[in-house]
Amino acid sequence: MSVAAKYRQASLYVGDLHADVTEDLLFKKFSAAGPVLSIRICRDLVTRRSLGYAYVNFLHLADAQKALDTMNFDTIKDKAIRLMWSQRDAYLRKSGIGNVFIKNLDKSIDNKMLYEHFSAFGKILSSKVMSDDQGSRGYAFVHFQSQTAADRAIEEMNGALLKDCRLFVGRFKNRKDREAELQNKAHEFTNVYIKNFGDDMDDERLKDVFSQYGTILSVKVMTDPSGKSKGFGFVSFDSHEAAQKAVEEMNGKDISGQPLFVGRAQKKAERQAELKQKFEQMKQERYRRSRGVKLYIKNLDETIDDEQLRREFSSFGSISRVKVMQEEGRSKGFGLICFSCPEEATKAMAEMNGRLLGSKPLNVALAQRP
Repeated sequence: MSVAAKYRQASLYVGDLHADVTEDLLFKKFSAAGPVLSIRICRDLVTRRSLGYAYVNFLHLADAQKALDTMNFDTIKDKAIRLMWSQRDAYLRKSGIGNVFIKNLDKSIDNKMLYEHFSAFGKILSSKVMSDDQGSRGYAFVHFQSQTAADRAIEEMNGALLKDCRLFVGRFKNRKDREAELQNKAHEFTNVYIKNFGDDMDDERLKDVFSQYGTILSVKVMTDPSGKSKGFGFVSFDSHEAAQKAVEEMNGKDISGQPLFVGRAQKKAERQAELKQKFEQMKQERYRRSRGVKLYIKNLDETIDDEQLRREFSSFGSISRVKVMQEEGRSKGFGLICFSCPEEATKAMAEMNGRLLGSKPLNVALAQRP
């Protein structure tokens, strides 16, 4: 084993750090377990604020193990830290092997209690109760060293009561698997959501309208406290084919002078997941369109202003913005140019990088996002 590999093995991840924790404070803390080679608190590249986690590298593997065994969930600046082995194997992190998802947790369950309840089933690589500013969000993840331990935890803890809450414990599913599951549900639905039918609809009438498409298991028109229809309801069929036919033939059909909306009934979690997926796709599309659009120009001659810079680059495409950075009216020697598409920016960079403008050769590069 190489020296570098040996030291990597003696590396711990330290999570849930208070924003004011420093490397010096961590060094004093972990030196009690043994000689520490280095400590790095990960920080924002721009603001240099702590991101809430760090890596501690020990000289000896046994000392790292000692720290993990004796210091996990200790408090530093009134906040419990969370320790685990530094895992640089991306496949192990992302494969889902040994990874368990837990939901319906009582809000009082913290990281330490989660670890204590699940460590009985095998060695835990990492565990975390998800939280926000209001506290626990009621779900967590536990990553076991082996799939056998994960399966044992699922078998014994799924459906078990913990603090009067009945847990769901199952295998972790990555985003791709969850999206595939949602798509399968979309193709196999039997419950139909109907809206925009006014306030004179009741269960019997709604059943009469939809019974022509197949056997109906249940019908429900949602009402207010006075019993008046809220204008929407649900119909559950005994088969997907019947539900699909009802959607195809009834969606947009006029009832009492209003066009109905008829579609697949979705649970709140499904709707949120679908909206999130659409939002992510839109965000990625915007990012794809904007990538490479902005160029960073360095080594500008001090005589070059916005208009001259625009003229020099205008032959490569449509420019939306040009800015030569100044201080007290004098050029700082660099600027930005925004093109309307990545292809134009790429062409400009290829042809203008190194070209003389004024008395200096330009340095042209894609502007990096922070």
